Amino acid sequence: MDVAGSGDCAAHGAAFSRRRVPQNINSLTMAMGELKRVYQDLKVRVEREEKLQKMMCTTEVDAWFSSVEDMEKEVNQLLAKIDLEIQKKCLGSCCLTNCRPSYKLGKLIREKTAAVAELQSRADHFYKVAVPSIRPAVDDREMPMKKPGALDLLFDMVLRWLDDEEVGSIGIYGIGGVGKTTLLKKIYNWVLERNSEYDVLIWVDVSDSVVMEEVQEQILSKLDVPDYKWNYMTLEEKAVEIYNVLKTKKFLLFLDDMWKPLHLLEVGIPLPNNQNKSKVVLTTRSQQVCLQMEVQKMVQVECLGEEEAFALFSSQVGEDTLNSHPEILRLAKIVAQECKGLPLALVTVGRAMAGKRNLHDWQRVEQQLKRNQSISSGEENVFQLLKLSYDALGDENIKSCFLYCSLFPDEICCDQLVELWIGEGFLGEFDHIHEARNQGGDIIRRLQLASLLLDGMSDKYVRMHDLVCDAALRIASERKKEFVVQQEQVEMIKADQVEKWKEAQRISLWDCSVEELKESPSFLNLETLIVSCKLMSFPSGLFGYMPIISVLNLSKNFELIELPVEVDRLASLQYLNLSYTQIVKLPNQLEKLSKLRCLILDEMHLLRVLPRQLIIKLSSLQLFSIFNSMVAHGDCKVLLKELECLTNLTEISISLKRALPTQALFNSYKLRRIIRRLSLQDCTGMTFVQLSPHVEMLEISACSELRFVKISAEKEGPCDMVHQNLPSQQYFCNLREVEIVLCSRLSNLTWLAHAQNLVSLVVRNCQSLEEVIGEGGGVSEIEQDLVVFSRLETLHLWSLPELKSICGRPLPFPSLREFDVRFCPSLRKLPFDSHTSTSKNLRKIKGEKEWWDGLVWEDQNSAKNSLSPYFVPVLL
Repeated sequence: MDVAGSGDCAAHGAAFSRRRVPQNINSLTMAMGELKRVYQDLKVRVEREEKLQKMMCTTEVDAWFSSVEDMEKEVNQLLAKIDLEIQKKCLGSCCLTNCRPSYKLGKLIREKTAAVAELQSRADHFYKVAVPSIRPAVDDREMPMKKPGALDLLFDMVLRWLDDEEVGSIGIYGIGGVGKTTLLKKIYNWVLERNSEYDVLIWVDVSDSVVMEEVQEQILSKLDVPDYKWNYMTLEEKAVEIYNVLKTKKFLLFLDDMWKPLHLLEVGIPLPNNQNKSKVVLTTRSQQVCLQMEVQKMVQVECLGEEEAFALFSSQVGEDTLNSHPEILRLAKIVAQECKGLPLALVTVGRAMAGKRNLHDWQRVEQQLKRNQSISSGEENVFQLLKLSYDALGDENIKSCFLYCSLFPDEICCDQLVELWIGEGFLGEFDHIHEARNQGGDIIRRLQLASLLLDGMSDKYVRMHDLVCDAALRIASERKKEFVVQQEQVEMIKADQVEKWKEAQRISLWDCSVEELKESPSFLNLETLIVSCKLMSFPSGLFGYMPIISVLNLSKNFELIELPVEVDRLASLQYLNLSYTQIVKLPNQLEKLSKLRCLILDEMHLLRVLPRQLIIKLSSLQLFSIFNSMVAHGDCKVLLKELECLTNLTEISISLKRALPTQALFNSYKLRRIIRRLSLQDCTGMTFVQLSPHVEMLEISACSELRFVKISAEKEGPCDMVHQNLPSQQYFCNLREVEIVLCSRLSNLTWLAHAQNLVSLVVRNCQSLEEVIGEGGGVSEIEQDLVVFSRLETLHLWSLPELKSICGRPLPFPSLREFDVRFCPSLRKLPFDSHTSTSKNLRKIKGEKEWWDGLVWEDQNSAKNSLSPYFVPVLL
């Protein structure tokens, strides 16, 4: 063997390896960067479906996420090792003894690059990234409801029927507003709170407009059925899928507000019997529907007797008012009698008269009701009573806000409602948007107190009773303010029908299509157009003649791909919402909307282009929102500069990706102090977040070097410290929602102790997080009387392997409703005190059974025993 030749060969290989190492490092870095980009895109997609569709990540995708996170750690460790070798000048040496390490590292880099590429290729096969959530045995939402009063006897009767194995279906009927839904909600909540023996508890709002497919959708949302199995199914195939799932379960199905019979088997619902022990309970205005549904038991909810009716009426008016004048009590009894025992009328009229201690007010109402005594129609009588409540509102702007709510057939988000009122001009002039939000919130609460608006499924939403909605539409018509509300009953609205709307003041279209218009209709009186349909584009010329329109809401047109160019002819427009559309580019013509006050571009996942100089020309803009939209993933420095030049702008909501635009935002005194909602993603190199006390929602994702959050001073210029004159209770006084995901350097979230109004906290996949509220590093600065998490309703802690403590001292958590812990093996002790279990709000504590059984309790008997009834084990 030629040893010299062999040495030359080895030396040649080593030299080749040394030349290739920098190139290989670059290839690995680029491959890892591309993998992280795909990772983030999938994360955004999963989180969007989790939020909007109430889905959960598939097991396959979740495992892939974990593999990527592990791969990133391995790559970082390898690159750190290479850096160390370079620092030792090992790779730069020509000696033979250093050839082998260089060759081995080069081989490792090539192998790791191939592994990264293979991991990325697996993402190409993820056609579905999320499936419907696996829910607990019983859905954990409590239905909002009013106190049932005289419904107790009917409640007890229905419960006895539910206990009877021979009874599979129950019908509850009665006129509108008599309390059927209130009774059904009480039954639902009773079953829910007792964590019943049913495998599935399902609530379906049927109403007069819901079609079979929507009923199926509501049922499927409660079942563990992957959406890829039913997204493109026919009605018959969905029915089979529902049937196959429900036939194996004991279910309790609530069907609220049925207007016509529903064929259970056609929907996919197995017929209840004493073998499957399932039950169906329905409400309807018609006894005939109960008979056609062949319910085995039915009961009528009747109007209240005179004594019960006056007791309910008195409770709404108030004893102080009734006793303020000897004659008022007599008149109150007359007014209550005119409500004919109808709870809806008794409550709304009673609240309208609350606080009215002037005898003339009562005399006027009595005379008004006497004039209507000759009317025989029960519905007409209800309308007159509801109109009395409307008249009692007094202020014309509040009346306009009330009538406006009739444009929405279902629940509406309170924030969106207030923003629409701003666009309509109902809230007058203001220096800052938060003043208008406060005023709008006060109006919503006043309408709720008057029972003209009802609570939605959460405190973020409100809705109208259908009788109140009908009354509002009629009042608007009588005031010569025509409202057109078109729901999904009509698949295609014909052109001649659109022509009939030319006198309308406000139009709202929901889940329907409009025929192509051959001629451009004139809408000379139109002030509001709300369209939420399955439209790819709008009929040509539709926006041609709307000279006084002030509000255009096109949100949730999920297939809309372009905005008509004639949008520039809407010279009076003050509110434009394009959220949840598929628009890729905004037209330059928008720059002519000089009166625009609110521009909302949320969740536009294909929006890639905002024309330069567009935003800066919208000189009247006061509210700008571009939350979770694709365009914010690029370099937004130009957008931020344009926003900074708008003198009237007082509120922004924005999502940013990358550190440079984020730092530009933090360095802007004007923009920093008007942020309402902020989302930060993939801000590599960003070690801290600098927040204004005005922020209400904060989302931080994949900011791997983030270590802490700072509170910026309320003075111009960048600042690293809290203003010395700012009380700690005001640090984050507006912050209500926080979500932090994939921030591997965060060790604690102690700054949240100052977020006194925090409602929701979600923390996931933060590998170094050891404490939520730490004992050091800031806790000593927290005042002794600072009540931490006093308003927190939701706390989710997922995949936090180092988490050992939520707080170093016990907390009462008086508002906590749901506590969810998963994959937190080091969390062995909870900060609950004796008051936590006695809270009326606590509904669920979720986690792995093994984790729950291994918890350490200071008072093993009282604490664990009192909280155990709330624990729901989760399957992982």
